[in-house]
Amino acid sequence: MTTTAPHIWPTFVYTDARAAIDFLERAFGFTCTLVVPNENDESVIEHCQMSGPEGGGIMLGTANRPGNKFSQRPTGASSTYVVTSEPDALFDRAVAAGGAVFHQLEDQDYGSRDFSIKDPEGNIWSFGTYTGEVG
Repeated sequence: MTTTAPHIWPTFVYTDARAAIDFLERAFGFTCTLVVPNENDESVIEHCQMSGPEGGGIMLGTANRPGNKFSQRPTGASSTYVVTSEPDALFDRAVAAGGAVFHQLEDQDYGSRDFSIKDPEGNIWSFGTYTGEVG
């Protein structure tokens, strides 16, 4: 699959953004392209960008940062779908990394093979072969 610059950036907030980055790398193969820590507290992530293994990208940061209204959103309330050409291998990787199975890997009647995993803070990450309707 060709990697292109994303035009949509799903964004997340985490109580422990550093642990989330580690999980997203181990479980789903995301790669950090930019991490901006707080200048006074290295445990606080002001901004992080991650690239998906088959394209696209996400952004995240530490929740409840003073002066940042986007960080005031609730943690663990997101649900995201990501297209993958290798759902079986990715499912095994995510489970091995400690992801909690929300929806088992299975074939859907509309032709997709997909699954859903909860990350350690409760966000639901769905991966599958469904690429959407074109038209």
